[in-house]
Amino acid sequence: MTRPPTAAQRRVIDAADPVTGRLRGTPAQLAALVRQGLAFRHPRPPHDHFLTPAGHRVREEPASVTPEKDTPAPSGSGGFAARTGDEEEPPALGPARAREVHSAWQGLLELRRMTNPDGATDRPCGWERTHLVRAAALALEAGGHRPAGREGGGYRVRATAQPEAVAVYEPDGAALRACAATLERAGWQAGEYTEPRTRVRYLLASPRRV
Repeated sequence: MTRPPTAAQRRVIDAADPVTGRLRGTPAQLAALVRQGLAFRHPRPPHDHFLTPAGHRVREEPASVTPEKDTPAPSGSGGFAARTGDEEEPPALGPARAREVHSAWQGLLELRRMTNPDGATDRPCGWERTHLVRAAALALEAGGHRPAGREGGGYRVRATAQPEAVAVYEPDGAALRACAATLERAGWQAGEYTEPRTRVRYLLASPRRV
């Protein structure tokens, strides 16, 4: 990319699906993002456009765009966020949330298929390795586990000092082991450990590479 995206292009990038990076915009906007290396056109029908790793980095950075006449932002910006268990105001549970989680998980499997060199869907992809907490939380929520809330109990996913690992806490021992099994089915490696000072049991989980 030789120059920052324009205001209209930035709106297209910001409105991409938060999990898959699927883009919506005019043909001219999408083609321009492809030329700048911020998007790619999927070779299979329906030939949708998706953010590249560079495009994902742009979306996560503060906007720095060139002035441009204002145009309407594309619809369908999404807004799904996997629950880590540490939200101040977590989204309500229920059928609507279950549908959102299912859709996000299916989108992530499609992203794996498109971006893993061998098309594997049973192994985490690059996006998951750069969004460890969100990816692990999505795997757990899609697996039917309950995130922590005001009522107590449930899982919490937190970052660690290790570059490719997250910590998963769950006060119930059986539920903690069930979280490990779910993560392993989702393509993660998970081991159970004890914090030396607090004696709290937790999982250390990282995306499997092979």
